[in-house]
Amino acid sequence: MKAHVSLLALNQLLDPRWKEILASSLPLLDVLDKEIDFISCVPRKELILKAFECDPKEVSVVIFGQDPYPNPNHATGLAFSVNEDITKLPASLRNIFKEISTDIGDFKISNGNLDFLSQQGVMLLNRGLTLDLRNKDVHPLWYEFTRNVAQVLANMGIVGVFWGNQAQELAHFFPEERKVVGIHPSPLSAYRGFFGSKPFSQVNKILISEGRHAIKWTKQ
Repeated sequence: MKAHVSLLALNQLLDPRWKEILASSLPLLDVLDKEIDFISCVPRKELILKAFECDPKEVSVVIFGQDPYPNPNHATGLAFSVNEDITKLPASLRNIFKEISTDIGDFKISNGNLDFLSQQGVMLLNRGLTLDLRNKDVHPLWYEFTRNVAQVLANMGIVGVFWGNQAQELAHFFPEERKVVGIHPSPLSAYRGFFGSKPFSQVNKILISEGRHAIKWTKQ
């Protein structure tokens, strides 16, 4: 069965609250709209900009991942998150939950939906926002778009978390006191430094030092 593709343009799918602060990047969305074959990409078109469905003023943390999950059942538009009905969690997400448990405390996982973090002001943003399932490619303009987003977020005083090489390309926009740089939680790299890195308590320490609310990483 053919995948459903939204008739709305990417510009129309971007939350209006972000359009003003990302005005210079809107032309990139127009080009992406013309060049991407949304039938063969994940996530579904209406989910591509889901990470921006929030008030920019409420964002306190951004976690940069890499690419969407290469599976239409897993890719949701939020980095690392999957829908509640997914019973076998992706390995990267399982590793994230393991590190939350050892870093913050006992964490009883009910599902892999990370909306509870988005609702607390944690933006879950991949470097590439679509993945073509035919060739596992990300359109290069996504990297330019998310680079622009990173600059905007850094200027807003948001704490940046950078997991993996692609994410770390954006770390230089953020001051040392507002960034946490680490290994990607994938099974290929997690044992090379992600486990034991305590990124979640590091983020909370930064937020508390600036008089902001800590994130409840174990709340589901």
